[in-house]
Amino acid sequence: MSARVTELPNGLKVATDSMESVGTASIGCWVGAGARAEPAPINGVAHFLEHMAFKGTKRRSALQIAEEIEAVGGFLNAYTARENTAYYAKVLAEDVPLASDIISDILLNPTFDEDELARERSVILQEIGQCYDTPDDLVYDLFQEAAFPGQAMGRPVLGSVETVTDMPRDAIRDFMATRYVGDTMVLAAAGKVDHDRLVDIAADTFADLPKTAQAEQPEGAAYRGGEVREDRDSEQVHLLLGFPGASYADDGYYAAGVLSMLFGGGMASRLFQEIREKRGLVYSVYSFGWAFSDTGLFGVYAGTGQDEASELVPVLCGEIEKLLVKGITDEELARAKAQLKASLLMSREATGGRVEQLGQHMLIHGRPMGEAEQLQKLEAVDADAVLGAASRIFSGRPTLAAIGPLDRLEPLDVIRGRLPGSA
Repeated sequence: MSARVTELPNGLKVATDSMESVGTASIGCWVGAGARAEPAPINGVAHFLEHMAFKGTKRRSALQIAEEIEAVGGFLNAYTARENTAYYAKVLAEDVPLASDIISDILLNPTFDEDELARERSVILQEIGQCYDTPDDLVYDLFQEAAFPGQAMGRPVLGSVETVTDMPRDAIRDFMATRYVGDTMVLAAAGKVDHDRLVDIAADTFADLPKTAQAEQPEGAAYRGGEVREDRDSEQVHLLLGFPGASYADDGYYAAGVLSMLFGGGMASRLFQEIREKRGLVYSVYSFGWAFSDTGLFGVYAGTGQDEASELVPVLCGEIEKLLVKGITDEELARAKAQLKASLLMSREATGGRVEQLGQHMLIHGRPMGEAEQLQKLEAVDADAVLGAASRIFSGRPTLAAIGPLDRLEPLDVIRGRLPGSA
């Protein structure tokens, strides 16, 4: 394995995955703080902070940040998730020092200018409005809320109109001061990068990063299940039916991934073949698994018409029962594992895919996981492991989220009665 890790005195971990055959590098800082770390009154602060980090520092204006990275042909971006936030760049190999300097600058020296704050508040409110007008995105927020009601894990990453409108500047500053510290951060790079050189660069550019700070630990997640429905006058019904899934720490994590792939992960999957190809009930249908540090979700998304909604859910529940009763074939097990293996290996062909894996693995596992280790765990999954994962997942209390004309969509109690093992 080509990955190397060095921890600086301030707690920052520097991790690299060398690819000598390329002439570029992807570099970024992964922070172990996302929407889940937010108190309810300032829901959306992690995402607001991610936006504000690009809006000027003590050394650079927002325009200068953009101009400097683009002057060398690179690009700079970021994202906020429920358990982490990432700031990353892709540049030519010789421009890694510049990228590290810019990333450290936006994370250590943001000014949070009041005018920029007001403008970005407006931008985020527009982003929330766009999400609301995009039901196949919004339904995922409703799904998360129904699965984890009244919890940080269930609140939207973007925040709400109310919390973003009222977000004080000090809340953003305090969140950064308490969450963006060496013990929670990883500087990761993949591509044509020299590990020892990057360690020296990081020791300089991140010299002012504090090691620790007083911050409450995110509350534990407790899956509850339930339903959220939003009737709309629209052409499509967007629905998610889900269950408690596997966390990153679960022994069944890889088995759950294989289950998702064979059940609804591709054109040959059971859901695609039965619901779209044989019955023509949907344009889009697929299953997915989301893992978190201490919990997980397994779900099925479908977009269907108002008339087809009444038939869709019974067919879906029937496919769950068929899988649990009749099991899976050797052919579909092999196909699902091959798809996951190919996806893993293809993602590692690009510097961006490698650095994302590296940053995430450092936050989740505290160490890099090479492709050989991941492939070994995947290959060890057999039919019994997949059926065991399916039994655990589908025996959980279901969660339903739906948006659209819902008059023909059955109540959750009726749907629950269709599922195997229901009372």
